[in-house]
Amino acid sequence: MTTTISEIEQKAREAKQAARRLATLSTETKNAALNHLADALETNAAEILAANGRDLERGRAEAFSPTVLDRLTLTTERLGGIARDVRTVASLADPVGEMIEMRTLPNGMMVGKMRVPFGVIGAIYENRPNVTVDIATLCLKAGSATILRGGKEALESNVVLGRVIRAAFAASGVPEAAVQVIESSDRALVAEMLSLKRYIDLVVPRGGEELIRFVERTAQMPVLVGGIGVCHTYVDAEADIEKAKRIVVNAKTRRYSICNAMDTLVVHADIAPRFLPEVAALLEEKGVELRCDDRALALLAQRPGVVPATAEDFGKEFLALVASVKVADSYDEAVDFITEYSSGHSDAIVTENYTTAMRFLREVDTAVCYVNASTQFTDGAQFGMGAEIIDATQKFHARGPVGLREICTYKWTVFGNGQIRPA
Repeated sequence: MTTTISEIEQKAREAKQAARRLATLSTETKNAALNHLADALETNAAEILAANGRDLERGRAEAFSPTVLDRLTLTTERLGGIARDVRTVASLADPVGEMIEMRTLPNGMMVGKMRVPFGVIGAIYENRPNVTVDIATLCLKAGSATILRGGKEALESNVVLGRVIRAAFAASGVPEAAVQVIESSDRALVAEMLSLKRYIDLVVPRGGEELIRFVERTAQMPVLVGGIGVCHTYVDAEADIEKAKRIVVNAKTRRYSICNAMDTLVVHADIAPRFLPEVAALLEEKGVELRCDDRALALLAQRPGVVPATAEDFGKEFLALVASVKVADSYDEAVDFITEYSSGHSDAIVTENYTTAMRFLREVDTAVCYVNASTQFTDGAQFGMGAEIIDATQKFHARGPVGLREICTYKWTVFGNGQIRPA
């Protein structure tokens, strides 16, 4: 009897076979492939941007939100930045085979851990075509094969990028099946992909909350969760006013459509009468709407773009030029508020008090905790990791920007000299 398998299962099988070869590729081969890809992104820029233009044209026709359109957009500058990130990954130390925590036991055996690839990593994502490159790049350097299923919004961009990636890697001696791109937007394929535990070792969802929760519920393999960012900036009573204004404006307005943009501004009551009117004026210039609690509203009454907050405005990821504002009577009240509403992505304090800053770092349970800096820095490239697969908000396996080391696992290694365990 002949059994017919689906296209996605066939690709998963091929990826699993390729993963065995990837695990033993030399660092030199992997780096050559990555540098070849960086060059290919630049030489094929016209084709990539043309495909992206078709995605954008369709998105405008279908009335995609400004947030989705911004995430979808590739430009010559952004494509150049993606190529630079690929070269950065090539320059980083290869984690595969690294020996860690080696120690000698009393019986003379040497016991330690070796970093090894996961095997096959599946990614299901929306909107952002740069994710296609980021994940394929990191996984190659970390010795894993990838199965990439992007959303319909970026379908044409992802198809072209996938072909450029596969050609660049194959020309450098990497198995062609190391990167598998699902060139279909059929949603039924997602459920099928999540059932292929035999071939896929880890799955990474990147997108909205609906997608992430669906993957969590459905996947039969481990899931690396992240992406939803409800981010706070707390301006303490002992903050430097000018420093705080720069940080808050940048955290909200540099790019409002990303998961590390500030959603809620929390201000200590002692500093609020001076700070809030000054920062509100700067945010007003950027077109930001402020949704204020009663105390903040009283300080900002009659200002354009200032409206009363509702209960739903706290704990909300806006992904828009909107921020909620809370006035707190004390540091403890501010931290209690952040604890209640943060998604555990990125939260910041602005203060000149060292003791308060260190309390914040210890007490706020978030993946990336800032003192006197904008939350917009939560990014693998900004942290010197070249790129990232995801900003993980979970606590198991990896947390925060997930780069090369985080997408490896490990095996225990034991070196003996004839030791046997006594009866």
